[in-house]
Amino acid sequence: MKRTITELADGRELIYFDRSDGADRSAIDRRPLDPRPVASELRYDPLTEEWIAMAGHRQTRTFLPPPDECPLCPSSDTRASEIPAYDYDVVVFENRFPSFSGNLGTYQDVGGLSEVRPGMGRCEVVCFTSTHDSSFSRLSDDRVELVMEAWADRTAELSALEGVEQVFCFENRGEEIGITLFHPHGQIYAYPYVTPRTKLQLGAARRYAERRQGRNLYADVLAAEREAGVRVVAANELWTAFVPAAARWPFEVHLYPHRQVPDLAALSEAERSAFAPLYTSVLRALDGLFGVPMPYISAWHQAPVRQDRELGYLHLELFSIRRAPGKLKYLAGSESAMGAFVNDVLPEEAARMLRSQVDH
Repeated sequence: MKRTITELADGRELIYFDRSDGADRSAIDRRPLDPRPVASELRYDPLTEEWIAMAGHRQTRTFLPPPDECPLCPSSDTRASEIPAYDYDVVVFENRFPSFSGNLGTYQDVGGLSEVRPGMGRCEVVCFTSTHDSSFSRLSDDRVELVMEAWADRTAELSALEGVEQVFCFENRGEEIGITLFHPHGQIYAYPYVTPRTKLQLGAARRYAERRQGRNLYADVLAAEREAGVRVVAANELWTAFVPAAARWPFEVHLYPHRQVPDLAALSEAERSAFAPLYTSVLRALDGLFGVPMPYISAWHQAPVRQDRELGYLHLELFSIRRAPGKLKYLAGSESAMGAFVNDVLPEEAARMLRSQVDH
């Protein structure tokens, strides 16, 4: 893999990841860009003990542009984009409209019981392919491995930044999910705190270990699902994809490596290679369920940077809000107000439907 670091016109970092050592990455960004916005501010919610980012500058981010104005396509002789090169394999760059960044401003007390602190951290965009009308499910195994190398590289680099507590790699796919750009891409958030869902899971893992003589909760969940088999969607020697028994979403699949590792950077070359065909087959199964591209969120759960790494277990949680042809699962009163999920699709039925597409 060739890794080339350069800068965009406003000073944001851009990194090319290439399979070919001969790739020319000398193109320069000549756009007249506005100064970078200052970092968001974090406000503490004493009722939930969570930090909420206030990022007003994100209101001006690019929203569903036509293909000929896509900022993630390569640049050309007639148009400059976020990627100066005329072609690329995989590209990572700092988000122009970040939720977290190192460009700190001034932050004042807002009164009440809320604390305020800088939203320091970093947000990056990961472009999976230069082809605008492609998708992750259509990437070659070799390209998926290159994306994984980029994820691993960024996980290690961002984990080393001062103040970063957790690194989150994810993809939002589909207009129903709320994407703002159609081009196949994901994002990476380097949070200045451990996220609420991770805290919840690690708390459960800690209590489980105390009750079960140090056993790992994630590992035992994986072992139990593999033994039960009824919710397993697909598997190979190094990974298993299954629908969790208590799935929140109509179609939800978790992908686990068979070896406990804390994050993407700790995966072996063999594990990265084995992930690619399994994951893309699951994505294609989702698309095949109703004959239309399935909107989804694909979320890598990694151990925090500085705490509870022995409890964590890298895994991917993939889920869709589509419950039937032409029908979406909306987070209405119970889910949005109370955090109490009601799933319309039985997990065993969802697994059966997905298996039929994987086998197809």
